[in-house]
Amino acid sequence: MSAESTYDIIIAGGGTAGCVVAGRLAAADPSLSILVIESGPTTRDDPLHTQPARYMYHLRPDSTTIKFNVGKESAALGGRAPVVPCGQCLGGGSSVNFAMYTRAAASDYDDWKTVYGNKGWSSADLLPLLRKCETYQVQPGKPTHGYSGPLKVSYGGFYPELGQEFLNAATQYDKTRETTDDVNGLFDCNRYGRWQKWIDEKTGTRSDVPHHYIYPLQNAETKLRILTGHQVKRVIIRDGVAVGVQYIANPRFHPDSVPEVLTATARRMVVLSGGAIGSPAILERSGIGSKDILNKIGVKQIVDLPGVGENYQDHQLILAPYIAAESTHTLDGVVEDNEPKIEAWSKQWKNNGTGLLATKYGLAFIGQPLSNPAHSGLEAGIKIRPLRKDLEVIGPDFHKRWLDYYVPAPDKPVLWIAVMTLLTGDRPTPPGGKYFSVGWYLMHPTSIGYIHATSASDVNAPVDFHPGYLDLPEDMALHKWGYKRTREFARRMLSYRGEVPGRHPQFNPKSKAAAGPKGGPTSAVDADIEYTAEDDKAIEDYVKKAVATAWHSLGTCAMKKREEGGVVDERLNVYGVANLKVADLSICPGNVAANTYSTAVLIGEKAATLIAEELGIPMEGAAASAGIRPHL
Repeated sequence: MSAESTYDIIIAGGGTAGCVVAGRLAAADPSLSILVIESGPTTRDDPLHTQPARYMYHLRPDSTTIKFNVGKESAALGGRAPVVPCGQCLGGGSSVNFAMYTRAAASDYDDWKTVYGNKGWSSADLLPLLRKCETYQVQPGKPTHGYSGPLKVSYGGFYPELGQEFLNAATQYDKTRETTDDVNGLFDCNRYGRWQKWIDEKTGTRSDVPHHYIYPLQNAETKLRILTGHQVKRVIIRDGVAVGVQYIANPRFHPDSVPEVLTATARRMVVLSGGAIGSPAILERSGIGSKDILNKIGVKQIVDLPGVGENYQDHQLILAPYIAAESTHTLDGVVEDNEPKIEAWSKQWKNNGTGLLATKYGLAFIGQPLSNPAHSGLEAGIKIRPLRKDLEVIGPDFHKRWLDYYVPAPDKPVLWIAVMTLLTGDRPTPPGGKYFSVGWYLMHPTSIGYIHATSASDVNAPVDFHPGYLDLPEDMALHKWGYKRTREFARRMLSYRGEVPGRHPQFNPKSKAAAGPKGGPTSAVDADIEYTAEDDKAIEDYVKKAVATAWHSLGTCAMKKREEGGVVDERLNVYGVANLKVADLSICPGNVAANTYSTAVLIGEKAATLIAEELGIPMEGAAASAGIRPHL
């Protein structure tokens, strides 16, 4: 690529939202010249991306498709430094995530309008875009779902028995909550039901963004240019107008390249889409942010926006591991790179899109068995909200948060609970054995963090990063409840053979909460485990060691009023700079009760609509006429 080139629009970041923006605009106006600059590699037709169950491969320390961001040592975590990975490949998280289809509570989006003052961002405003992106294969005629969009939503191609065991345990243990045929219908929660996935039921392939918005267009007559393996250094701003970007080759993918700063010029607009971790750093290197932060890294301030890099939020996740019966089907062979097993499963996947490699990481959730024996609800779940008796267990630290935030919004869940048919984290030595993990994450953690650039010129310099996990006591209170509740499910499952040693709270051996050797599950009607104050302290120590990211970073370029710490307005314009927008999860002003892929796609769709309006490009029906089709 030449050292100087000009485009109508430059998109800095080829993650989920950035690819949606590029694909929609290129489809709507093929004459529009668009450059997407992505720091990671391409993913086209790579089974490590298209096979949903292979996601664990990307979490290796030497991964080239994931970037690991190390936070500060935190007193709340017992001095531990948390690590937060984010996608570093075309498609970003959509190409490497768990393929979990989860949509936010309607009130989460309503808050974006009513609490933060962003017109056009309520659930009613956004529902057409939520429909537009998807083809819902699960059931026809659902009013909140779409049936002609590029991304496919289904139940996937494999139903592990651990899922059914979990459903049986859940429904026998908890008879106080109802069931639903759509756990992602937007307007309610606390109901059990089967869980959907971003997987095409016909092919078993992952429904990621590049294979459905980008790659089909590269064979069409468009002026869409995708540049992978390059990193954006800063936005070029002249007289208050964004006119281009500076970027460099990523040395991980171009080790022999000359370290040259390249320039691309934008005639009409620059769109930042580097994610909640990448976008604030680009802004700060460009002179946009807090004066104190910019002075530290030697960057002259152009626009005073102290909210840049603040308001960092995530969903705090814990996966408690258990030993499974040897006869159980799990994904441990995939995680351990057992080549004979992977080869056998790959043949089945290529033949008809089914089998273990078509599952979304072997994940099943709390749920209710369905009447059809061929599809018996093996993968189901709940966005759970406490009842009165649960609030007594959670305790007083959560009381004010419950009254202020959750009581006025009955569609807001507190936790998401799941079972995974594998062992996450360190593998046993020697490898082998069967495991499952029962996990949860906090839907709206109260703790807030920050992330800032530490260098004006080095795009790979470690960030000044504090995720904020457990900084406030109400988050710990919910984690303790999460552990106690999920443990009750796990020990009632038929394949349960005990807890993985060293990976649970260290209870006093004389305590009723201590776990001994188990040859099988406890009775479904057994009473709950009793916990003392000493046991609760052991759980707290465990949570500090175990809590981790859910990959759901957001909020660091928040769509708020400028005087309230906002970075962008309701049309995603960066305050104080013309022709510069941000379109990624960093713009979320508040958290969402969901895996964030669906929200990232939604933001991309909304951004494309806003940009098309401003450029005078007709957008309605563009996808149907532009060749955006599901990847086959």
